[in-house]
Amino acid sequence: MALLVHPSALSFGPVSSISRPSSWSNRLSTSTGSSSRSCHAVKASGLTFSPPVHRSSPPFARSGKVLASVQGANETDESSLVVCFGEMLIDFVPTINGLALAEAPAFKKAPGGAPANVAVGIARLGGSSAFIGKVGEDEFGYMLADILKENNVNNEGMRFDPGARTALAFVTLKKDGEREFMFYRNPSADMLLQESELDLDLIRKAKIFHYGSISLITEPCKSAHIAATKAAKDAGVLLSYDPNLRLPLWPSAESAREGILSIWDTADIIKANNSLSMQLIYYSSKSYIEEEIVFLTNGEDPYDDNVVRKLYHPNLKLLLVTEGPDGCRYYTKEFSGRVKGIKVDPVDTTGAGDAFVAGILSKLAADVSLLKDENRLREALSFANACGAITVTERGAIPALPTTEAVKDALLKAVA
Repeated sequence: MALLVHPSALSFGPVSSISRPSSWSNRLSTSTGSSSRSCHAVKASGLTFSPPVHRSSPPFARSGKVLASVQGANETDESSLVVCFGEMLIDFVPTINGLALAEAPAFKKAPGGAPANVAVGIARLGGSSAFIGKVGEDEFGYMLADILKENNVNNEGMRFDPGARTALAFVTLKKDGEREFMFYRNPSADMLLQESELDLDLIRKAKIFHYGSISLITEPCKSAHIAATKAAKDAGVLLSYDPNLRLPLWPSAESAREGILSIWDTADIIKANNSLSMQLIYYSSKSYIEEEIVFLTNGEDPYDDNVVRKLYHPNLKLLLVTEGPDGCRYYTKEFSGRVKGIKVDPVDTTGAGDAFVAGILSKLAADVSLLKDENRLREALSFANACGAITVTERGAIPALPTTEAVKDALLKAVA
């Protein structure tokens, strides 16, 4: 059921505590150890999003863990498991396209966050996935945990913060389906994940460990991110990186470029965006063009293969450059090329890149030898392109992510 929120209903007031509804009573377990930690739910007043209450001990020191019994009916297939690390949040999407945020009559809530989108996308395609990240111990946080469960995503790695809210993003859809963002995270729970809260056993079981760059912006999540990738690398897990540039969340453009590139050389698979239909993000009355190749190369020509090759580090196995409806380019040590996209009428481009990543990672997790076979890699990238194309035909990211059957149908129609 859609939640329609009138702008006048949005409030940013104080946090108030309530008893957790009975339907949530078994979703959290106390942390292991001798001390027992109590958890409480946080009530949203209208739609509240206020800074966490400061306590003598840090609020993120008390976090719950989702019980294994709520993981869904299907057991996690560790032989092809993709673990996604980072943020999960609520996108509020206007019910009418082409209006500024202040002009939108109402918003529909939709689960989002790039790493979580990828996890759900893989599961919906029939793959095995898990999510590691932190949400608020509030109604939205529990809702997001349930959404992962309902989509057969292992959510054992989720943590709940009693002193910070689940992040929100208000997304304006222009008439062509492109987006403008306004974020509420000051700080949000995803920023407060600690290294001690990581499920390292889950990470080490993965075939692929996928992450973005947003979790590198602030501590303590930055240290948790670095520790998680090190644990995965040491265990022989393939590292997949989608920078997912969101300039307004960084202190400056320079810090964003430095932060994104600081972990570049550790990844085995990297996906970057060079879409002709660039997203605009509004922040402090300024607009930023979100085109990652241009940004990371300091304005060089993103269509020049020699420019893109500068981003290829010696240990990289696959570099992907997505170009929206035009498809994608791929680069390995042995070969490179372009795979055409599928043209559709876009409604909402939210999650298109995440759907693409889910498509290619689901194929690589099942058979990593694709990296050495160009013909089979191209087939997998056609599949990933179709995943992205289908996703833009509906509103919201997770609700629009396709099944394998839908992707196959789209590919058949494209060649008919």
